[in-house]
Amino acid sequence: MRKARLIFAILLALLGGAACRRRTPPPQAAPVPVRFTLAAVGDLLLHQDVQRAAETAGGFHPLWAPVAERLAQADLAFGNLEVPLAPRTGAASRPFVFNAPARLAPDLKASGFQVLATANNHAYDQGTAGMLETLDHLAQSGLAAVGSGPSREAAEAPLLLERRGLRIAFFARTETLNQGGNGAPTGPWVALLDLERTGAAITAVRPSVDLVVVSLHWGDEYALAPAPRQMKAAEALVAAGADLILGHHPHVLQPLRWVEAGGRKGAVAFSLGNFISNQDRTYRPGQDEAALGDNRDGALLWATFRKGPGRSAALESVDLVPLWTLNNWPDRAAGRTPARDIRVSPLDQVAEVNAIRRHRLETVLEGRWSLR
Repeated sequence: MRKARLIFAILLALLGGAACRRRTPPPQAAPVPVRFTLAAVGDLLLHQDVQRAAETAGGFHPLWAPVAERLAQADLAFGNLEVPLAPRTGAASRPFVFNAPARLAPDLKASGFQVLATANNHAYDQGTAGMLETLDHLAQSGLAAVGSGPSREAAEAPLLLERRGLRIAFFARTETLNQGGNGAPTGPWVALLDLERTGAAITAVRPSVDLVVVSLHWGDEYALAPAPRQMKAAEALVAAGADLILGHHPHVLQPLRWVEAGGRKGAVAFSLGNFISNQDRTYRPGQDEAALGDNRDGALLWATFRKGPGRSAALESVDLVPLWTLNNWPDRAAGRTPARDIRVSPLDQVAEVNAIRRHRLETVLEGRWSLR
């Protein structure tokens, strides 16, 4: 009898253990880190001939269609809008004083752009009314503007966005303004690069966001290297909390570098060059000196951020895709008068200039196509 009881007890123990094992939940897979991608280009300079090319092409989107395909793949796409959209309140565009049609806004939206910097030296080309009209057209097309607004407070405030669960703060500043500049702080305003104020604004928002991106319209036109004041500004803003600085204004490419300051590390694209323009239109690849085509070089920046569970986001890598602006002006100089054709393409898709421009870019960019 005792033997039977012992066997029964053993069976109960085995069955109980099996039940316990069945009730134990299976181990959960480790959370997958979130990756967020940001694409950025430099100056959108909508010269009169660029607008004529858009009229021929049936819109602005065809002028950069191959690049738009890449912009659409990013979680967030940025560009510097260096032209007012003020058909109601402004005058016709003329040399060095720009204006563009309202249809540019929906075309940019359809091309994948989501955020546009409006803090640059051409912001007031059509006066304060033109600057405010520009903001209206962008908002109506679902585009976010950063760096200008109806007051200083609005212009200097961060643009707060959320993508893939990451909170992003965008700032935009310019070193210079044309056409008279700002008036009273309570009226329309374009944010200027004041290091003390900008640094304080970044520090204030830093604890509540995962990453900080700063657009800077700065530097010296046509200079291939950043000025000492740019290095000083970059260090100050990275120390304040900036993760990525997107530079433009020189109209040529400048180096891409890591900057370490204040115990932090950030990536700085000192100048992304022109995205589209009519500059250096007379340059003939293979016939003229390579340096004469620098204004037609640009870059698509591709930044990848990574956020693990319970951690803040970190900038994982930054890559540059060289761009080239095709321009049929030499045909006109040769006595032919075709319709204006100005288009932007990844450099690797332009066989006739690829080797020439890559060699030039290796020098300008110090051989740095990526930061990892």
